Amino acid sequence: MNDGYKIFRDAVRETADGWLADGLPSRQVLEESAARLRNFRKQMQIQGLWEKPPCMVTATLDDGLGQGLEIIEKFADAIGMRLVCLGLLQPAAAVVDACLDEEPDFLGMTILHFDTEEELTTIAAQLPQKTRIVAGGPAFTGDPDFADRTGTHYAAKNVAAFLRLMLSDAVDAH
Repeated sequence: MNDGYKIFRDAVRETADGWLADGLPSRQVLEESAARLRNFRKQMQIQGLWEKPPCMVTATLDDGLGQGLEIIEKFADAIGMRLVCLGLLQPAAAVVDACLDEEPDFLGMTILHFDTEEELTTIAAQLPQKTRIVAGGPAFTGDPDFADRTGTHYAAKNVAAFLRLMLSDAVDAH
């Protein structure tokens, strides 16, 4: 493996670990950090954490602002993922259709309310087998069993947890 990939992974790991230890910085600092990582990746002339970038479809079912999802998308881009951003307040059928068309490695979702449990469960049941749901939001923090009930593979507490998951995936891919 190219040393650039290792150097980049170390930079991403250092960023995530710092935030896990000290707490997340402001939104502005998060955005600046994503831009800095993206620029570093380009400077290193590498694809990202992976030599073959995974695909992630993103959407919200019940979030009309999407602030958390926007940060995740910025970091997914920074670490070299191929993104298909469906947007906010998507119907379950549109999410499923996009995942069937794209066959992504990940489906990134923000879930705010418990009343979307049935929709998320329906989505999980219809996804391509290789697609893993990575989601976050108050529904997951408010109910520790929500992820299991809905078929969500990983509930990310924040962007630092998301980055650690992606680092783990990148290492497993090699």
